This record gives sequence, C-alpha cells and structure tokens, in this order.
Amino acid sequence: MGMTRQECAALDEADGLADIRHRFALPEGVIYLDGNSLGPMPRHVPARIRHVVETEWSDGLVRSWNDAGWIEAPRRVSARIARLIGATEDEVAVADSTSVNLFKLLVAAARLRPDRSVLLYARDDFPTDRYIVESAAEVLGLDAVCAGPDPDALIGALDERVAVLALTHVDYRSGALKAMPRFTAAAHAAGALILWDLCHSAGVLDVGLDAAHADFAVGCGYKYLNGGPGAPAFAYVAGRHLGVVRQPLTGWLGHAEPFAFAREFIAAPGIDRLQCGTPPMLSLLALESALEAFDGVDLAAIRFKSRALGDVFIRLFGERLGAHGFTLASPRDGELRGSQVSLAHPRGYAVIQSLIARGIIGDFRPPDILRFGLAPLYVRYTDVFDVVAAMDEIMARGEWNQPRFLSPKTVT
Repeated sequence: MGMTRQECAALDEADGLADIRHRFALPEGVIYLDGNSLGPMPRHVPARIRHVVETEWSDGLVRSWNDAGWIEAPRRVSARIARLIGATEDEVAVADSTSVNLFKLLVAAARLRPDRSVLLYARDDFPTDRYIVESAAEVLGLDAVCAGPDPDALIGALDERVAVLALTHVDYRSGALKAMPRFTAAAHAAGALILWDLCHSAGVLDVGLDAAHADFAVGCGYKYLNGGPGAPAFAYVAGRHLGVVRQPLTGWLGHAEPFAFAREFIAAPGIDRLQCGTPPMLSLLALESALEAFDGVDLAAIRFKSRALGDVFIRLFGERLGAHGFTLASPRDGELRGSQVSLAHPRGYAVIQSLIARGIIGDFRPPDILRFGLAPLYVRYTDVFDVVAAMDEIMARGEWNQPRFLSPKTVT
C-alpha cells in the first residue's frame, strides 16, 4: 500500500516548524511550491511598508535617512542574512542584484590572482552566471572556460591558469547540490579562489560559508528569503580578503566617507566597499521585514525538513507518477539534493499550467523540467501529497491536453 494522506498529516502534526507557516500570507486554496522563483509575502511586510511610505517617506522626507535609520538599513539586513549563510555580519553586503554582485566579485577575485588567466565555471549552471563570467573575462582580458557537468571533470579542469572558480550551489533545474567543502578545497589546492551562487540555497539550507572556507558568494533576496519581486541581493567576502579586495564599481556609497564628496575614491573599510549606489529603500526595508520570518528558527531544523519533504515527494512520485511517463530529474539521495524536487516529462509545460489552474503553483524550465520548490517554513507534507495526487488525476484524465495549457506564456 502506498503512502496515505493521513501519514502526511501525521508528519505535519509532528513538524516543529509547522507554526512558522502562519507567518506567511498564503492565498486560501493555493499550494505554493514556487519559492525557488519568488517567495511568498510574510504577513507583517505590508504594515511595515505602509509605515515607511505613509510616515517615514511622506512625513519624514529626507530626514528619514537619519531619523528612521535608513542609512544603516543595509548593515541591518546584512546581519540577518549572514546568520542564514554561515557568515559573520561584517562579511556580507546587501546591495544591487545578483548579476551585478557576481560581476563585482568576479573582477575583485581575479584581481587577487593577477598571474592567472582563466575564469572557470560549470557547464550546466544558471545561464546568467555564464553570461556574467564571460563578460567579466572579456573586460579583464581573461579566458572564460566551462567544464563539467561531471564533478570530477570540473575539478580536473582546475590548474595553475585558473584564477576563480564560479559555481552555483544548487542546480536551478535539477536541484542537485554541489559539495561546497569539496569544491572549495579543490579550488584552493589549485591556488584558485572560489565564488558560490547561493540563489537556490540561502534560506532553505544550512549553507556554512565560513565553515567551508569559501572565498566569495552571491545570492538573491526574492526567492527563499521572501523579500519580494526584485528584492536586493547580497554579496559575501570572507574576512581574510576584506582588507585587499577591490571591486570595480566604485560608487559613492562604497567610499570611506561618502558624505565628504571627495574628488578621489578611497574604498570604505571592510565589507562596505562592496556598496555602490543609493540603496532602493522601499524594497530593502521590505526585505528586512520579510527576514523576520526566520526569527527563532534553527537552520538544522530547516535542512532536516527540506530533506524530509523531498524524500516524501520522491516516494509518492515512485508510487503514483512513474506510469504516466514522468522521470525523476533530481538526486534521490537527500544529501545530494537542495530544497526542490524536479521531474521530467515531454508535456511538462502543459502539466504545470494545468496544476496552476487548480491552484497548485510550481514552474517549468525547458526543455521538459517541472520544478517544485520545497520551502520548509511554509510547505506542508500534505501539500506534497496533494500535488502528486493532482498530477496523477491530471494525467489519468488527459486534463493537460487543452489549448490554454499548451500555449507558452511569457514567464514560465
């Protein structure tokens, strides 16, 4: 006999994170498994933003940079994110977008290895990362080299030419998790520096940047950190590099004395030199408020539930979906998997659209990947059961085979 909904309900009953779900404004009747694209809104964010707009901006005007603490907001938000990624607060800067931060840190890292000529990246990592690596290499006059996707091939490509190895921690399609300590140690053994993209791991995994001796990292604020669409991103620089790192976008807020308006640029001490322009205060304060959803939550508990949700999903997939032509696109071993389960199916896009029509939100990545983000703070075991049961029905009834589900939308 297969796993029952009652068994999943019992897991929800015993879940130590179950009460955290109430911190999120989830629509009634919706199962949301797309936090790996856009996290849901924490309940307390609207009140915070109303206060910012109606009081701090409307009444305080420019005075709020001092009186409401706007100018200190990047450091406050950085401290919250630092705890979630295994860093100290003086190693994290919240600024710009992931792509901009990736460019800044690639250039900064390459400058620390001036005798080396290669920026190395993984063949199947997120396309933007590849684009930025190639752009940074062009600007610096270096070579952008891809390797893999096999981990041994990627490590084998590390040689005396490689200045920086740039890697995505969790594969955006499959959810496969790269072993951060292993790759970091391999890069260092080759004399290279390593830069991690944490967009699909910050907020759902116990990342441990400092423990792994990572050099640099970037990540976004709008996926599992739930900061809202286009929320500011973050950049990490290991403390041992802070005294010498030089990033290329020397904007005024990265100056040692931004309000001196000096003619000559002098980098701010420490992590503040990663700043560039004026922070987008409305979205930054929304992110700060959203991060309160993690208050009092143990990272080990998040990772335990992350794995458990994936294990339940994969078990149910095996019991109910194999006969419909689905294949598992994620690692079966939870140690090798981030906080998502991906399935492959030739009609994957139409299946996802038919699920969305039922109020079950996942997403699709070409050519055939159905992605389901399993954010432990709000996803329930019964949600996982209901998703698989709905997919079983959709396939048995041929429900996916309708023009409205077959025609691609702009955002997939």
